[in-house]
Amino acid sequence: MHSYSHGAEGPLLRDPDLRRYVAARLISLAGTSVTFVVMPVLVYSLTSSATWTAMVAVAEGVAYLLTGLWAGLAADRFERKRVMIGTDVGAALVLFTIPIAAWFDQLTAFHVLIVAFTAQMIFVFFDAANLGALPTLVPRRRLPSANSVIAGGGTVVEATVPALTGALLVVMSPASLLVIDAVTFLASALLVRAIIRPLNQARTGPLRGKAAIAEGVSFIVKHPVLRYMTVIGFLVAFSGGSLVGILVVWADRNLGIQEGDWRLGFVFAAWGVGAVIGSFLMSRLVYRFGGVRTALMCLPATGVGGVITATSTYWIAGMVALAAWGAAYMVVAANSVTLRQQVTPEPLMSRVMTVGRMTSFGAGFPAGALVVGLLADTMDTGSALLICQVSIAAATAIAWLSPLRTAPRHLPMPEDATT
Repeated sequence: MHSYSHGAEGPLLRDPDLRRYVAARLISLAGTSVTFVVMPVLVYSLTSSATWTAMVAVAEGVAYLLTGLWAGLAADRFERKRVMIGTDVGAALVLFTIPIAAWFDQLTAFHVLIVAFTAQMIFVFFDAANLGALPTLVPRRRLPSANSVIAGGGTVVEATVPALTGALLVVMSPASLLVIDAVTFLASALLVRAIIRPLNQARTGPLRGKAAIAEGVSFIVKHPVLRYMTVIGFLVAFSGGSLVGILVVWADRNLGIQEGDWRLGFVFAAWGVGAVIGSFLMSRLVYRFGGVRTALMCLPATGVGGVITATSTYWIAGMVALAAWGAAYMVVAANSVTLRQQVTPEPLMSRVMTVGRMTSFGAGFPAGALVVGLLADTMDTGSALLICQVSIAAATAIAWLSPLRTAPRHLPMPEDATT
């Protein structure tokens, strides 16, 4: 047996397979952080439209909505390592089309949206396999710490790479920067390939199409905590989508920060700085109060951060508000992922995880981006963003009026969970 078994104690990253897993995710995230800045900047520079710019986030979210259930099934049916390697390579090839088109002066906003949709659709399959793989490498009771390490490292990347990207946009074209993202996907594939331990448990029988998908959906619907957390996840993601959908437009119209301004990178980095703080706090809050109570406490803080951000007109105040919003949002989002991983049986893991991601990033996120984009073309951008924070008020009300208020501090784990 491998020396780094589920029962091993000590620092999590002493496990070489977990180090490879985390490194692959962080390297890929570094490239994705470049895309997070470049894609909306590209579309806004081509169209000057808030609606078109918001459609980047819509296209990425719709991809999750359309393919999430099938991606979860594929990740539970096939070897997760092969799924992750194949999708990494596929995403790299798709992203390369944008710089190539730009170099030949053939790039259009529609092309950017098609690539955003296709790359995200490929990523959905990677994400399903990746989220399902983590509990095979880490004991369930240590998942809050593992997710905190991953989220913390990820948000350090998200806090620094966008600022660097903003600086590079002063001297490089946005399309050329996407080469970086494509290369990081290839690096991620090599790291995943180097993981030694299997990322699936042995299967006792075949998983058959719609019945297998329905099994994952049914688990969430019947679970006394996950069904409420899934609805809350949709509403919280709606709020996040409303920000991401017009972040470039908000920076331009509210703060006076445009493409080529060195401060643009810091607009994107501010959210990441807050998320670093949130990821640091998440595991500590969960261990002290439990996952459900942590959600109850942090939902109101998310709403406050959104309201202050929407009403900010001075760039430094806007950055501080954005960081506070990012911290509360990260606690809620990462905690929701951890709860699903802790209570789901391993054979259902990828299907349950993708249902949760579908309702948040596949439905709530693009809905928020679309609504705020349409509103921002007819009214003040800050007012449009402020209206969309009603979703957080609804999420908070549902949480505090539901049975979540009396949920136990530690939720029961499945029989196949290694503690």
